[in-house]
Amino acid sequence: QVELVESGGRLVQAGGSLRLSCAVSGRTFSSYVMAWFRQAPGKEREFVAAISWIAGNTYHADPLRGRFIISRDNANEMVYLQMNYLRPEDTAVYYCAAKQGSSARATNGYSYWGRGTQVTVSS
Repeated sequence: QVELVESGGRLVQAGGSLRLSCAVSGRTFSSYVMAWFRQAPGKEREFVAAISWIAGNTYHADPLRGRFIISRDNANEMVYLQMNYLRPEDTAVYYCAAKQGSSARATNGYSYWGRGTQVTVSS
């Protein structure tokens, strides 16, 4: 059973930076894609970014490209989300997700989810 545990969320001032981490364990398939999603209060969950585990290909949601950067550490089975120039509208619970496959561009089909980490950006 794949387990994903997020960490790093906290209160931060607008304009600041934050790095979220996701620890991956229990993986049983060799080719998979990791992603970050977020859900703001009263809104639907939205895709943030994804990375293919083997090739390291990345795909970022258009509105966030340039501010948010996804990366991974294969050796330590970690996925990161670097968030820069944070805005109050970035306030949300951020979730780590995983699925079998190799394409980071497909934003659906994620089977495994973490419990989320809260990011709050104050103005």
